[in-house]
Amino acid sequence: MSLNVTARQVFAAAVESVQPDTVVRQSIERRDDSVVISGQKFTLKHNLHLVGFGKAVLGMAAEAERIVGDHLVKGIISVPHGIQQTLRQHGRDHLLLKENSPIKVVEGAKHNLPDADAQEAAEQMKNLAGQLTDQDLLLVLISGGGSALLPAPVPPIVLQEKLDLTRRLAAAGATIQELNTVRRALSFLKGGGLVRHARPAQVVALVLSDVIGDPLDLIASGPTVCGDSRSEDVYSVLERYKLLDSLPSSVKEVLAKPNPWSDDTSENVFNFVVGSNSIALKRAGLRARELGFRPVVLSPGVCGDVRSVARLYGLLARLACAQDDPPPEVSAEVLKLGPEVGVQSWDLHRILKILEEGRTEGWGATCLLAGGEPTVELTGKGRGGRNQELAMRVGLELRGLPLPPDGPVFLSGGTDGQDGPTEAAGATTDGGLYEEAQTQGLDISSFLHNNDSYTFFSQLSEGQRLLVPGLTCTNVMDVHMLLIPPIPVTER
Repeated sequence: MSLNVTARQVFAAAVESVQPDTVVRQSIERRDDSVVISGQKFTLKHNLHLVGFGKAVLGMAAEAERIVGDHLVKGIISVPHGIQQTLRQHGRDHLLLKENSPIKVVEGAKHNLPDADAQEAAEQMKNLAGQLTDQDLLLVLISGGGSALLPAPVPPIVLQEKLDLTRRLAAAGATIQELNTVRRALSFLKGGGLVRHARPAQVVALVLSDVIGDPLDLIASGPTVCGDSRSEDVYSVLERYKLLDSLPSSVKEVLAKPNPWSDDTSENVFNFVVGSNSIALKRAGLRARELGFRPVVLSPGVCGDVRSVARLYGLLARLACAQDDPPPEVSAEVLKLGPEVGVQSWDLHRILKILEEGRTEGWGATCLLAGGEPTVELTGKGRGGRNQELAMRVGLELRGLPLPPDGPVFLSGGTDGQDGPTEAAGATTDGGLYEEAQTQGLDISSFLHNNDSYTFFSQLSEGQRLLVPGLTCTNVMDVHMLLIPPIPVTER
């Protein structure tokens, strides 16, 4: 099997492990009239209610219904516009609810923006939660995209005012933490609001994470994570981005009110991350081992500029493939790049030691795995995404190394199956990319400057390097993979 085919099989295994129905099935164990989740036992007595919001929640709800549907009283889920039709068109009926399901599906958030339909779904969830008693159990399903599907602005704020404010903050460069500080203060349900409305019921949340580090307070703005959104923190963020003077009167009115939840606790609330980039990388490693590779995970939190990330992978490939001792400057540059791309220094020291031992002792083929979400600086108007651009840049970094099967292969793919506004999830590359492009009259630098990676890979060798898995129904960020063939051991 070629390295290219191997890389694609390992990527497919990663995506399969975080399918919405799979993560729910693997996290819930049914035992008669009870259910066990991560070692916690919950009693079922026709007291189960369900709410959910996110791009993958429909499939999660379908599996939950199969497992505990006989105790399910009522449910409401907020999912992307058109998702049910899309799943049917792709033959994914197993991710749809039963015909007479007690779970109501509300489609909204066209173009991934909060809208009236999503707001209506949020209102219905708030009402459902508010009717629960201490005998009830509320199962909450959360995945990426959940924030846009759960808009519940505190009156007199209207949805458009809240949307305009968060857009202005984002345009000014606010971090996701700062955006969530403001969102939580202006929302009925975010920042633990859903839990507050559900009291005194028991709340269990199953989370499919699309955020680096799986911070529960950031995923969908933390509706099941109680926290104190103090007005002074919100004012601080708004002042930092010079938005205080232009606030709508409704926002000023809400922020002026005392916070009724300042002494909040999270009793009777259980949050479980059931799908994540780390879980996908673990399954990818198992598949790599089945295919004869020694799996090594670098980090599930790679971020930062795509150029720095590409440089790091290029340096690691050169270290792993060197038949003679590489100059110490290479390892020094790797360690310097780490903080820029979200990789801890101890992880880099660990990887450098493993690659050195593998190179000098002839351990055989290695599969280096990582994940995360690098960023791309937009300088053009082409079609592409961060994974395809990363593959292009890594290809340039690998130039001069042996070609497969004697040299390394790199793959970068988005687990959601869509890298930017393209049909591809990513691409594969190797040290022959530059010469292959030159032979076919393609100027890599021009495509990179125009952020036109999809057009480049589509035209290169009839698109053979593109990674096109189709609809994946999930999202746990990106998977990066560097396959390194066995390197001949040099006698010392």
